[in-house]
Parts: sequence; C-alpha cells; structure tokens
Amino acid sequence: MPIAVLSQALKFPDPRLADAQGLVAIGGDLSIDRLLLAYRLGIFPWTVSPISWWSPDPRTNLEFDNLHIGESLNKILRKNVFQVTIDQAFPQVIAQCAARAPGRVETWITEEFIAAYTRLHENGHAHSLECWLDGELAGGIYGVAVGGLFAGESMFHRVSNASKVALCHLVEHLQKRGFQLLDIQMLTPVTKQMGGVTISREEYLARLEKAIALPRKF
Repeated sequence: MPIAVLSQALKFPDPRLADAQGLVAIGGDLSIDRLLLAYRLGIFPWTVSPISWWSPDPRTNLEFDNLHIGESLNKILRKNVFQVTIDQAFPQVIAQCAARAPGRVETWITEEFIAAYTRLHENGHAHSLECWLDGELAGGIYGVAVGGLFAGESMFHRVSNASKVALCHLVEHLQKRGFQLLDIQMLTPVTKQMGGVTISREEYLARLEKAIALPRKF
C-alpha cells in the first residue's frame, strides 16, 4: 500500500496501516495541533524535508515497575550528586540533545524540530527534566505529555550518569502524577539496561487509548 501524503487537513491514517518499518505518512506540518493529534494516535515525527510520521511495531516502553537501577547508579542517587529540576531549562536541554557528542555525529533533532517542540513547551505540552552539577547543566531529558502518556523524545549527558539520573527522576515524577505510559520510542543500550522493553503496536495502542483519557498534569 502506498504511503499516505498528508494534506492541510488535520488527520492521519490509521497507524496500523504503517509499512514494515513503521512509516505511516509523510508531509503535513509540525503545528501544535498536528503534533498532539499524532501522539494521541500513537504516531510521532522523525524527519523533515519531508516530515515523516511513524508508528513502529513493536513499540518501546519503560514500565515504571521494571526500572532497573544498578548499584553504582543507586549510590549516585542516594548521595544527591546532581541537583534535579523540572522545566527550568527546556531550550538548553533540547539544544544539547541535538548537539554533536562522542559517538553521535548526526541528529534527527533539526532546527525545525527544536522550534516545534519549543512551541509545545511554551504551551504546556512538552517538558524537560534537568540535572545540574556545580551550577552547570550536566544532563537532561525532554518529551511530550498527553493525558497519562509521556513520550520521551531524547536525553543527553555531559557528565557521566547524568542522563540516567534524569530518567530515574522522570519515572518517579510520572508515578507520583499518576501517569500510565512512558514511551521511549527506541530501545538503546542505556534504556535496555534500565528496563526498557518492547510491546506490540496493538498492545501499545490499547494502553495508549486508556492513558490519554486520564486528566493528568505533568
């Protein structure tokens, strides 16, 4: 089946119609309304020129009860090595996630994505969690909250373990707020080590429907 090309109309194909790689559609824009609709449907953007929209099968989540904290990381958490804040440096966090780093010479977080997710943040839909060391930003994570879903977009560290600490605090915060679903999109060595798992797209969509109905606030 040919991949759908989006018009100006605010709608998406059924994510179950994605191709084998998970591509649902191309085109459209990165407006606030379209992005929020995409997340409610289990779809996320990944590239620009053209914009591509994805819903892979399987999906990758971090189950709150499955969070794995190793002994060394647990020591860092107990000692409060990092100062942790929420929504205090969103522009800096997304910029650092987009920046080149050892082992990462390219990034999908283009200027268009930075502008779009900054608009989401300014309107209360995208959030960041920051880790500081001696007053300097050492690591962080950002993502999108819709109902009881938090879609983690990217994280970074400039100091060892800072992104892991950020993820641990994010899970704790989401649990306290009554969130039900933490989507981490891709299973990386770090997220797998910390308890990330894959589930079928069908299961994800069923859980997503329940999660987004919850009136949760980040």
